[in-house]
Amino acid sequence: MFLAVPAFLPAAEQPEQSDATKSAVETSARQTSHTAHAEHGIPQKAQALGHQEGFVTNSMLVTWLVALGLILFARIATRQMQDIPSGAQNFWEWLVEGLYDFLEGIIGHDLVKKTFWFFATIFILILFTNWSGLVPGFGTVGWGVQGEHGFEVTRPLLRGGNADLNMTAAMALLFFFFWTIWALQANGVKGFFLHLFGPKGESTGALKLLLIVIFFLVGFLEVFSILFRPVSLSFRLFGNIFAGENMLEAMSNLVPGLGWLLPVPFYFMELLVGLVQALVFMLLTAVFTMLICMHEEGHEKAHH
Repeated sequence: MFLAVPAFLPAAEQPEQSDATKSAVETSARQTSHTAHAEHGIPQKAQALGHQEGFVTNSMLVTWLVALGLILFARIATRQMQDIPSGAQNFWEWLVEGLYDFLEGIIGHDLVKKTFWFFATIFILILFTNWSGLVPGFGTVGWGVQGEHGFEVTRPLLRGGNADLNMTAAMALLFFFFWTIWALQANGVKGFFLHLFGPKGESTGALKLLLIVIFFLVGFLEVFSILFRPVSLSFRLFGNIFAGENMLEAMSNLVPGLGWLLPVPFYFMELLVGLVQALVFMLLTAVFTMLICMHEEGHEKAHH
């Protein structure tokens, strides 16, 4: 009995040790997760306001504020139109006319009249949403915890609107919807499928049959390319803006005491990146639209 009792004691104590071990492991995991969150910058997912789960996120709030600001500015600038513009009206007319002339030189006079409202809106919204993320207070004001080095923000009140994949994907899918409408209006249902699967060029005999088979197979590749365009558009914009915000945060926390100075050069670079990304998104959507409507415009010009 004396020899058997020590063998049963560890088994009786094992559940308490296991519970203590599990508790220590969970505490360590939470601390590691919190440290990793603090070291690796902003999370990829936009965070809800006020509570852990919610419909309205910090990126959504920024998008609404930027859109509201643009609407109010446009209303103020065009409230009292003058023949010789000045001030806000002069800036707004310069921006709109410059975009119109720029797009007209790329996609043509007829197509720009139909689609300019969309491309100009996309460019202006993306541009000012990108630049709004550089305003002081983004990512540094919100809810958090008291850490070793002071108050640490874990859920910021404001976050770049295009640093959320939901926003960029929504704009890309909206373009895909209008692209389909413009393509059907320009070519019709039959012309739309002929544009994708029909043979290009003029040929006769066996060569024509061969080209029909080849272009029919190429049409499937074109369909996959078209379906992939919203993905590439959304991830390109999201990736650049999200990476820029993480870089600015990393520079702010790189050297204690110099968080106000180190990000300054990168702010100027992000101003350029915000402009370039807005321009790239607008140009790609405009070119995609032109490619599907090119046949119709070329036919009209030849007819005239």
